[in-house]
Order: sequence, then structure tokens, then C-alpha cells
Amino acid sequence: MLDLKQIEQAVTIISLEKKIAKEKLIEIIEAAIKTAYKKDYGNRDEEVNVKLDLANHSIEIAIEKTVVKEVTNPSLEISFEELGDDAANFSEGDMIELDVTDEVMSEENAESFGRIASQAARQVIIQKIGDTEKEKTYELFEGKEGQAISMKVEIVEGGKVIFDYNGNQVVLPKSEQVSRDNYSAPARFFIFVAEVSKSETGSPKVVLSRKRAEMVPAIFSEFVPEIEEGVITIDRVVRQAGIKTKMLVSTNYDEIDPVGTLIGQKGIRVKGVMDELSGEKIDIIPNSDDMSEVIKKALSPAEVLKVEVNYEENSANAYILPTERAKAVGKNGLNVNLATQLTDFKISIVDIEE
Repeated sequence: MLDLKQIEQAVTIISLEKKIAKEKLIEIIEAAIKTAYKKDYGNRDEEVNVKLDLANHSIEIAIEKTVVKEVTNPSLEISFEELGDDAANFSEGDMIELDVTDEVMSEENAESFGRIASQAARQVIIQKIGDTEKEKTYELFEGKEGQAISMKVEIVEGGKVIFDYNGNQVVLPKSEQVSRDNYSAPARFFIFVAEVSKSETGSPKVVLSRKRAEMVPAIFSEFVPEIEEGVITIDRVVRQAGIKTKMLVSTNYDEIDPVGTLIGQKGIRVKGVMDELSGEKIDIIPNSDDMSEVIKKALSPAEVLKVEVNYEENSANAYILPTERAKAVGKNGLNVNLATQLTDFKISIVDIEE
């Protein structure tokens, strides 16, 4: 049986929780019931009208047909002969509705149809809620791509972390989380808006992340006004999320030290960013036309004695004391690998005996 009272309660709850108009939800359910009827009682060519009145817990289902002298398509047409005594009230070409509510809701069919219609309505509503939430999320972040936005943790549920953003719930998926972060309500985190787009079909897509390398300069922009003003440029950034970031920075102003500006007085600026990244290490390297100097500093915190650059092979040898090898290479090769990514030069570490 199609329990209209239960449907009314569900519509009220969903409307409040998901902020979707009741009228829109009723339209969705009517469309689902129409589809269910055409699939199991009529056929796909029929014009079916469904009117759901949840206030009065009533439903009307009617088939729309055109009056013709001779029927060629029984799904869409009805003859004067079939109309019987009512034929005199119609002219050829008139559109009429045949009420099939009693037939569908009869004792014989009611249970089966109610089950089919309820399942269809549930599926369509779930899909619509998903579409509506995607569209709402798109509207929330439209024009904010590339920004880092501070949000408060609201719910941690399984692998998902749900944040509150201006009274709206937004999800940070597990694939974009950083294991070092301690997600617990009501802690605040910067979330990077990695992508805000629509497909050719108009389907919205929003990607939020704590993992992307671009998030680090986005957070620096919050702490260092010189970045927003264009005084300092972050030319390149590579990252092993939760462990270490390396950045190349530059400026067109001779009197400005880009590295010192990002570090800040007594390290206050870079510390603020590191705190936002749960203690992730950050190496800031001044960009230069002298690639040997860039590579030398990219291998920080190791002290590099000399760098030989082979521009033809895009490779370099970095000479160090054996005592500096662990620092230069890093745990599992992370430091030298990040330096290689940052400079686009394959870097080999070569020991020099004292």
C-alpha cells in the first residue's frame, strides 16, 4: 500500500534537513509514481498525470488521450465508440483524462503498486538530494577556486570529515585528507578549494582538499600580505602532505628578501603556516638563474659543498660530507626526491671525504 501519511512525514523531514522546497519534493515523487505506473501497469508511450495531495493524503492517477474517429495508437488515442454515452460531449482532437486511480489502488493492486511506487520515489529523492547538495556546494564555492578557507569540524563519520561552512555542511573525502591531521569537533582547519567546475552536461563538481601542494601557498597568502600584493611570488611548490613542503620563491624588488618575508620576524609567519599544517616542515628556497645555487639550497637542511650541473642531461651532482648524507637524502629518499621535483633536475648525492 502507498502510505501517503508516511510520505508526507518524510517530505517534511527532508525539506527541513536538506533545505529543499516541499513542492519540489512532491514533484519528484509524482514523477517517480508516473514512471512506476508506466513500467508496471501501462506502457512508456502513455501520457500519465499524477496529482499528489499530501495535505489530504490523496492521490489521483489519470491517463491522457486524444479523441479520434479511428484509433491508430491505443496508448495515446481513444475512439468515440470507446467513450460510449459520453461521446456526445467531445469533438475530434479533444484531450481527455481517464482516471485510473481506483484500478491502481484496488485491493488487488494496491500493495504491489505501493511497494513499486515507494521504491521509485525513494530512489529518485535520494538522487535529487545528491544533485541538490552538489549544486548547493558548487554555489558555495563558485569563484573561490584556489583559495584556502578556514572551516570548523562538525562531524567525523567513518572515513568522512564533515565541516561547517557558513551554516552548510561540506565533506572532505578520505582521499583528500592528511593522516597527520587530528580531525575532531570543533577544531578549525584551512581547506583548499582545488576545483570548482561544471561538466558539459552541467553536472557540478567541487574538490576540497588538505592534501594538494597548492594548498601551502594558499595558506601563506593568509599570513603574508606581500603575496596578495604581488610583491612576492611563489614560483613552484612540491609536497609530501603531512611531512614536508619545498617552495621556490622570488621577487622583482631588490630591497625585498622573499625568504625572510615568508619566514617573518622570529619565524612567526612560517610557524603560523606550519601550525595550520599540523607541524609539517616547510623549506623556502630563493629562486635564481644560478641552478647550482638553487639545487644546493633545495637540499636543505643538508649543507652542500658544491653542485655540478649538467644542463644537457638535466642532471646534477651535489657534493656533501658523509655526515650530511642522511639529511640530504632524507627518510626513504624524501628530501632529495622533493628537491628533484622542485628543480626538474635529477640530483645525485656524492660524498666527499674530509
